[in-house]
Amino acid sequence: MIIGKVVGTVVTTISHSAYKHHRLLVVQPLSLHPAADDSGDFVALDNMHAGIGDTVLVLNEGGGARQVLGNKDACVISVIIGIVDSVHIDPSS
Repeated sequence: MIIGKVVGTVVTTISHSAYKHHRLLVVQPLSLHPAADDSGDFVALDNMHAGIGDTVLVLNEGGGARQVLGNKDACVISVIIGIVDSVHIDPSS
């Protein structure tokens, strides 16, 4: 699972049938140590009607993503499964 910020959208004229009725969004991972995080932005299938600027929870594993979509043949790795209202990090940990 990854917490990230939606920073853009992807527009396609032709796409895989598993993507029907889902938008493709560009997600920027959020990290406590951004200098140590080298995983750049990625594309995720929107399952929650997220929008640009939303903080989201992304399932970044193909098998789980296909289960969320209910399509065992979908060619998908990342799917947005939640919109995050707030994050609290305990400074003592």
